[in-house]
Amino acid sequence: MEPKTARLTVLIDPRRKEAFEALCHSQDMTPSQVMRRLIRDFMEQNAPAPTAAPRKSATSRKR
Repeated sequence: MEPKTARLTVLIDPRRKEAFEALCHSQDMTPSQVMRRLIRDFMEQNAPAPTAAPRKSATSRKR
């Protein structure tokens, strides 16, 4: 787990929240664990691919 955390507040219908918490409990997970996984997976699937730094060619080196 990360050493420092930040709070994210989400507004949700009370009945949906109750159903979500029950489903999380049935999976032996906390709502926070599920949300962290959802965010991590979403970011991995949608983040731009990292670009490699341009390599210096042997011919561009000063002699």
